[in-house]
Amino acid sequence: MNTAITSAEALRAGELLASRPLVRLVTEIDDNGPIPPRRLAATLPDLSTLQLRTASDTARAHDLVQLAPGAGLELTQSGFELADLYDAMARWARRHAIPAPVCDFSSRIRHVLGLLAPTFTGERADSSCPLDGGAGEAGLARLRVLLIQWLADNSQVTRGPEREPVA
Repeated sequence: MNTAITSAEALRAGELLASRPLVRLVTEIDDNGPIPPRRLAATLPDLSTLQLRTASDTARAHDLVQLAPGAGLELTQSGFELADLYDAMARWARRHAIPAPVCDFSSRIRHVLGLLAPTFTGERADSSCPLDGGAGEAGLARLRVLLIQWLADNSQVTRGPEREPVA
């Protein structure tokens, strides 16, 4: 299996995965179960209608969520794995007070993805983020491996969603 990711793919994946509305949608469903039909706005009232629509459409296009008859919007296997990855990133960031001692979950995810994105492309695969050394860098390296594996298993995120052929 070739896990090399180009700079463009890394940028695209980093932007997608760091999207605050997407982080909120995936973690909400992971924490509380499927979102019933027509309850998305009430479930995530801090997001605008456009943000909700974009996050939902993007998550479906990248096979992170699906509409389940009778249940509503639920995570796919890829979505559950992403939620686990988000949790690991947030735990690491909280342990190291990154980006600040007190901040929200999605800010922690965005910051960790910002640290990792430049390190998993072919050009900078050996880069590391200077931290406190030791356990901090080891934890970040572990997250990097988990992220690369998740991206390799979910190539639809790096290459973009499949498009219907134009007739």
